[in-house]
Amino acid sequence: MRQFAVIGLGRFGESLVRTLVGMGCQVLAVDSRENKVEEIAAVATRAVQADATDEAALRELGLRNFDVAVVAIGEDMQASILVTVLLKELGVKYVVAKAINEIHGKVLEKIGADKVIFPERDMGVRLAHHLAARNVLDYIELSPEYSIEEIVATPKLANKSLGQLDLRARLGVSVIALKRPPDQVVIAPGANDMVREGDVLVLVGKRSALRRLEEV
Repeated sequence: MRQFAVIGLGRFGESLVRTLVGMGCQVLAVDSRENKVEEIAAVATRAVQADATDEAALRELGLRNFDVAVVAIGEDMQASILVTVLLKELGVKYVVAKAINEIHGKVLEKIGADKVIFPERDMGVRLAHHLAARNVLDYIELSPEYSIEEIVATPKLANKSLGQLDLRARLGVSVIALKRPPDQVVIAPGANDMVREGDVLVLVGKRSALRRLEEV
């Protein structure tokens, strides 16, 4: 069972704790605010009130034994940077740090964060795609050039086999799964699999190609 430490229990940190615990992981939740620790105590494997910018306090928590530590501190960039540095110095295997803007993210990368995330920015991008293209259910950016999208099959895509649609040859887009209500999922569908109206196509490809497909 993997062990995670989540430092900072704002909305993002709390949601992360609840989700990881729901997935069967062991989670240590840390925050300097007593009320936040009390709120999550019944959910987390262990909840501790501590000042994560205090190196001695971090050592006492034994964080170097955890698989992943997530710095989910909100608006306090100085604290976020200091905690990230301390975690790396303590020998934590993998440190994920939340950034509030691009400059913050660049600093976190330079001081050794293994992964930098932008929850607000990424959620904004996903929501924009969902709102602008009505048939897009979800959007995950893999890189500046490639992404994964879930697209509802429109009448123009429906009642054809994947071989007939030939999306890979036409657009360079691969269908990695086909989801059919209520709960049927076909992983790595073949050329003979039919697409029905209302099916959800899980696609991976260049963002420019996916945008063309959104307009079909």
